[in-house]
Amino acid sequence: MNPTRLPASLASMPAPVPPVQQSRTIHPVWVRITHWLNALAALTMMLSGWRIYNASPIFPSFSFPNGITLGGWLGGALQWHFAAMWLLVFNGIVYLLLNLASGRLVRKFLPLSPRALLRDFVSALRGKLSHDDLSHYNAVQKLAYLFVIVDLIVLVLSGLAIWKSVQFPLLRELMGGYDTARIVHFSAMSLMAGFLVVHLALVALVPRSLLAMLRGR
Repeated sequence: MNPTRLPASLASMPAPVPPVQQSRTIHPVWVRITHWLNALAALTMMLSGWRIYNASPIFPSFSFPNGITLGGWLGGALQWHFAAMWLLVFNGIVYLLLNLASGRLVRKFLPLSPRALLRDFVSALRGKLSHDDLSHYNAVQKLAYLFVIVDLIVLVLSGLAIWKSVQFPLLRELMGGYDTARIVHFSAMSLMAGFLVVHLALVALVPRSLLAMLRGR
């Protein structure tokens, strides 16, 4: 018998199916927890901040509808705002430290080149940007996430310059004075609101990204 040929009974048997590999973890537990806590704190600060803004608007002709604000009145809004601020600060510090210590910050968000950003931005406009691998961020996502990290830091610093203007005179002056610090704070808040709108729109287009942030894979 030719050793290279199998008996007919064996040759007709189907090939063994390899075991299904478990889905790899995209977001570890600490990323998911800090992400949702940051989202809760940022949203609470934004809604309560709108009520605080209405009490002393920077632009007299513009105010936010009270129905989309949080706090009910100025004192209540301030309590919500400061409570969320501490959550954002401490949770944000934990998020940044763990990202740096694990190397995730460099691995996920760098490198980021203008050429890659332009290429992925054009692909996104054409609807040809792939989202098959959720563990990999394209250049547009990298820029957006780095931007919102910096924006939240500016929000906290400008908020401190407003809240503790006497205690932090150097910070107040770096912001251009108390009145300018209010404008910086409002602008950073507006940019964060814009980021949230775009972020939610992308989640709606790629719902698997929401599942990944909920269950990790």
